[in-house]
Amino acid sequence: MFTGIVTAIGTIEQREEHGDLRLRIACPFDPEKIAIGASIACSGVCLTVVERGGQAGDAWFAVDISGETLSRTARDTWAEGAAINLEPSLKVGDELGGHIVSGHVDAVGTIVRRAQEDHSIRLAIEAPQDLAPFIASKGSIAVDGVSLTVNEVEDLPGGAVRFGVNLIPHTAEVTTLGALAEGDQVNLEIDTVARYLKRLESLRG
Repeated sequence: MFTGIVTAIGTIEQREEHGDLRLRIACPFDPEKIAIGASIACSGVCLTVVERGGQAGDAWFAVDISGETLSRTARDTWAEGAAINLEPSLKVGDELGGHIVSGHVDAVGTIVRRAQEDHSIRLAIEAPQDLAPFIASKGSIAVDGVSLTVNEVEDLPGGAVRFGVNLIPHTAEVTTLGALAEGDQVNLEIDTVARYLKRLESLRG
């Protein structure tokens, strides 16, 4: 489990294809504190560490990504040289600063508008119809692994949904979201509580 509070930005420095895709990701962590088999959320995707090395502040770790994961995540997430948001898994006793995030991407969204509002950035994101029942104003959503609050929701003709989020300067600086442009794709994960409420509602029906 994760909180959607990004602790570092990593860079994909190497890709190897041998059935699954293996990535080597540079990061500012201490490799001695990265356990083989540990889970790290990479731009919202829970991945397992299979190798690690380097030194404190200049480390790297490797992960394997299946074809299923590639097919369900944003197209540019895994490009060589891409910056990705990193969050190690939650430990008992850690502060829950964002919201409960599982690291399982529900859908890919598209940035349809980016606007500067004073010192903050307002993003409008379009998501597929399947996610519409789970996105609510003042609810939580993870965008590329970052816990954000939904500001407004607009249901579109055809069933898709458009929602707005606000990036304060700190969030824009310490995550990859500040570099997003119109047309970019992002990994979306709906709020876990909303998922269960929808299930309960369907059983009542």
